[in-house]
Amino acid sequence: MRKLLAALLLFCSSLASASVLNVEFNFSPFVGDPLKSDRVEIVAGKAAVFINNVPVAEQEIQKREVPVLFDNREIGSAVWVPASSMGPALRKGKNRIRIEFVPANAKAPYDAQLRWATVTDQVTRTEKGPGQMSATNQSDEGVDNRKKNVGKLVFEREFVADFAADLPWHHFPPVTALTDADRQALVALVAARAEVFKPDFASAYQILKGASTPGLQLDLAGIQKSKLLDKGYAAGVRVAPTSADKLDFVVTGNPEVVVRSKTGNLYTSDPKAFVRIKGDEVQMGLAMVLGVLFPPQLVAVRDAAGKWAVVQ
Repeated sequence: MRKLLAALLLFCSSLASASVLNVEFNFSPFVGDPLKSDRVEIVAGKAAVFINNVPVAEQEIQKREVPVLFDNREIGSAVWVPASSMGPALRKGKNRIRIEFVPANAKAPYDAQLRWATVTDQVTRTEKGPGQMSATNQSDEGVDNRKKNVGKLVFEREFVADFAADLPWHHFPPVTALTDADRQALVALVAARAEVFKPDFASAYQILKGASTPGLQLDLAGIQKSKLLDKGYAAGVRVAPTSADKLDFVVTGNPEVVVRSKTGNLYTSDPKAFVRIKGDEVQMGLAMVLGVLFPPQLVAVRDAAGKWAVVQ
């Protein structure tokens, strides 16, 4: 009995000391019966992901078959969202994720599943039967199943991310409305960002140095040494911002205000200029760097003095 108690105490102590590394969400709209079949069909449409009301991703979902896995009948993911990919909108502590899905066929019924799990730095092993063991570094797993949906569907869930960075501007006053002066300042920020793409590219390198791009490691020294930006500029690549009358300003109720285009990308460039760049690697490298410098949307915050700035 004492050995069993000691083992249980050791197990509980091990769980208590586990550090949370991430929180993962998996979303799938589908047709089929996962209780009776090992495969279901993903429903085509578009999914938008928001963290604390800030839009962080949009994804086109294609119709395809996916497997149904394990005893708990997990649907193969159409959209995978690790909290670590949410960028600086993620707060240390409590957060709220929202996933909005609009199916391509607004009249056809479908089911949907949202799963979540906490990823820790420790592996838990469980005996499933004689000689059978399972191991996982996930805990606090959960699922929300929605049946017989038609049209737009919204999932929301709160979660805690104590592993996130606590940035100074997270504590700026929330923005609930914009004045004309605010909009003019935001338009100026959009235009100023386009101006960084010019020799000697000092401002562009400064942005790349501080860029926070989940899943992408930038080799700033390599970018400078290879002169990717110089080669693109010499080939005629130029960057143009969306005109002020086509800008959309998204107030989130947090310090962040999202600036994006009503018609497409926030910044455009002539694809013909890329053709004049010699070498596929140079073209691909420049495209990647420009994607970081000129994202589909800018996120700006206003400090206590009323000054607006773009956050990475």
